[in-house]
Amino acid sequence: MRLFSGPLSMFGAKVQIAALEKRLDFELIMVPFETACEPKHPEVMRVNPKRQVPILIHGDVEIFDSTQIFEYFEDLKPDPPLWPRDIATKARARLLELKSDEVYFPHIIKLMGLQETPDDDVAGVARNAAAKYYTEMNSLARSRDFLAGAFSYADIAFYMAQIFGERMGAPMTDATPDLLRWRDRMTMRPAVQAVVEPMATFLEARGRPVPDFLGRVIAEHDRRQDATRRPA
Repeated sequence: MRLFSGPLSMFGAKVQIAALEKRLDFELIMVPFETACEPKHPEVMRVNPKRQVPILIHGDVEIFDSTQIFEYFEDLKPDPPLWPRDIATKARARLLELKSDEVYFPHIIKLMGLQETPDDDVAGVARNAAAKYYTEMNSLARSRDFLAGAFSYADIAFYMAQIFGERMGAPMTDATPDLLRWRDRMTMRPAVQAVVEPMATFLEARGRPVPDFLGRVIAEHDRRQDATRRPA
């Protein structure tokens, strides 16, 4: 199994986390950052007409799109489940995963093109829409540990999308305390840390802002590294 992603690919990171949570054996192939949005890697160009990561190649299965890859993982290795077993709860989880990509994230895409003009009216509208979405997700996080009840692809999708929201000027605040606690739970998962640590380090090395909560992940990683190097 080969997974093609990129250092700052939100959708690739989603798939990486899911593969690690599923404990799948896979080779990660990172397409250079300069070509992450339109990779020149021949396998990416061959498999995905959109010329984007992620793509997954597993034997004669060649697929792209993070949600399609999620579905393949679930069929390939049902345990541990990352969709709820109950049909109604599964439908709600799938809707949440879709909304992260198609309802929330378009506002963040708008902000990506307005980094030089953060006071632009369009940027304000996008930030307000993101804040409204945080309020909606906070209501879900108030009574459960994860968005659809048990940990699922819905959590992976929104966690990664919100990292980009945080970077682009649409941070979560104390107005959504339950959602902040949900994000802390997500950040502490080993599979999540294995993916976001390299991403945060990549940003830091290039002088790009790193969200505070990810900065704490780097600090903890550095602390562990120092501890392992320290003489007994």
